[in-house]
Amino acid sequence: MSDSLSRYIEQTPGIRGGRPRIAGTRITVADIAIMHLRMGQSLEEVAGRYNLGLASVYVAMAYYYDRREEIERSIREDLAFVEGFQRSNLSLLEDKARNLSGD
Repeated sequence: MSDSLSRYIEQTPGIRGGRPRIAGTRITVADIAIMHLRMGQSLEEVAGRYNLGLASVYVAMAYYYDRREEIERSIREDLAFVEGFQRSNLSLLEDKARNLSGD
């Protein structure tokens, strides 16, 4: 990673699964991309909401676009994990409703 990128983006095994993230935070490049591209928040809003430097948010998006396929694959894998977990771990209310209905 170039010196300018490593100033803003870091990867550390054991922190957020080793995913690229804003240096000194737990906010990943994927988090920034999701908030901006899927949730429609401006980069200024994201920076303000999470007390991030605007440059770090812009660098995160540049990093995302340079590695788009890899990061999108990671996002899809995370979503698949969450969906599988939710299917196999009912909430207490769902479990109670299922027991009442006899399923």
